Amino acid sequence: MQLLTLSVMAADALPSVVSGQIERLSAFSSRYVGARHIDVWLPPGYDRQHRYPVIYMHDGQALFDPAVSWNKQAWQVDRVAGQLIQDAQIEAPIIVGIWNAGILRPAEYLPEKAMQFLNPDTRDAPMKSRGLPVLMADRYLKFLTEELKPEIDRRYPTRSDAAHTMLMGSSMGGLISLYAMSEYPQVFGAAACLSTHWTGIFEQNASVPLALFQYWSVYLPDAAQHRLYMDYGTETLDALYPVHQQFFDVLVREKGYTGERYMSRAFPGAAHTETDWSLRLSLPLRFLIGKSAPAP
Repeated sequence: MQLLTLSVMAADALPSVVSGQIERLSAFSSRYVGARHIDVWLPPGYDRQHRYPVIYMHDGQALFDPAVSWNKQAWQVDRVAGQLIQDAQIEAPIIVGIWNAGILRPAEYLPEKAMQFLNPDTRDAPMKSRGLPVLMADRYLKFLTEELKPEIDRRYPTRSDAAHTMLMGSSMGGLISLYAMSEYPQVFGAAACLSTHWTGIFEQNASVPLALFQYWSVYLPDAAQHRLYMDYGTETLDALYPVHQQFFDVLVREKGYTGERYMSRAFPGAAHTETDWSLRLSLPLRFLIGKSAPAP
């Protein structure tokens, strides 16, 4: 299959940050997916003699600086994480912002093996509705685990074991975060999934959520070695999610994710926006790398 590539330019503006610093791996190439920028946030007081946990975050264009994002909104990860570090609430991490692939984003982020639980017509609907090619999530995860993570571990002083390697994303970025931990449980020890896009498409449906639940009823990784944070709002696209998230909460707890291993939160009035994710970002960060967080 010929890979479609993401158009990235060396001249793309580097995000401005209020704490820490950004280093960019420009147009990072891959055998599996199109090239894309990788924005690596190094925390305040970064010291190469110290080893850091790493959080891999999807949709890297929208993580730091609203001035350079497509909709002038951002998670403001640098601001939130910087304040939590200053207040001694979290361990200082390295955060790897992986740019999405533009129009190919759904093809890369929709869990590929889960879609095999659908009949072919229904399976292709999420892609056909967007005019996209075949699903590419398994290729994306090979890029992440075989190419990007080894390069990050080579360039930076990371704590490279699964217990200190985590994922975070929102919407379809939440799906791919959970999928990555499930497909590569030996690589990733925890995930934070905000406003997880259970419906796969922009309409309420049962088929895609049921396929996702069938997959995770089999492949959710061992709760004794993994941790999971999930949440949802109630406005705009998030209004589709409560019924599915509440069902998944039951499934996850039946699989042993109890106590400090699992957190699921609802945010009434919150919408499907980077601004809203920023407002609650401190919660998943404290869950993943809080000074009192349990070790995976």
